[in-house]
Amino acid sequence: MSASGPLRACLWRGRAMSRCVLEPRAPGKRWLVAGLGNHGLPGTRHSVGMAVLGQLARRLGVAESWARDQRCAADLALATLGDAQLVLLRPRRLMNANGRSVARAAELFGLTAEEVYLVHDELDKPLGKLALKLGGSARGHNGVRSCISCLNSSAMPRLRVGIGRPTHPSAVQAYVLGCFSPEEQELLPPVLDRATDLLLDHIRARSQSPLLGP
Repeated sequence: MSASGPLRACLWRGRAMSRCVLEPRAPGKRWLVAGLGNHGLPGTRHSVGMAVLGQLARRLGVAESWARDQRCAADLALATLGDAQLVLLRPRRLMNANGRSVARAAELFGLTAEEVYLVHDELDKPLGKLALKLGGSARGHNGVRSCISCLNSSAMPRLRVGIGRPTHPSAVQAYVLGCFSPEEQELLPPVLDRATDLLLDHIRARSQSPLLGP
């Protein structure tokens, strides 16, 4: 008996992912971009990295191509950017364990830590402020700490998306796990656009110049 339509589509996506893993590539021409967050909690400040990945997928025309990959417990979408291939990843784990998904995907696609971009929230920057940090410590971010531990490296470029910090330190956990306020939601679309621009510009530059550092 032949597989149903949805099952055939699922099997095709799985085979396509496997072919991409085995496909030869030029060094430095494939990049993994991971949006850190809490699976099942979209729209929260702590999952703004996943929101950026959603915008990135729309910009690259692969918003309908997300497929669950059980090998790395993540949703993946493959896209092209010039001659480079981008592996977009949204972990299907809680933030503290995001690194397990990121490291497994890096292994499957044959990538080094320097070829892995992390996109995550940043308490110490107000909403709307962005910074592309080139390696370094986790700065107290549990998702980044998990990635450093699982990849055994701190060399990953990180796009830090400001979410602001509450006045009282005791309110931090509720704040990051809470949804953006209506006023913040109005500011969010241009922030996601600018974050996408920053990522794509940086990846294009590195793809075109093999001598350019991370």
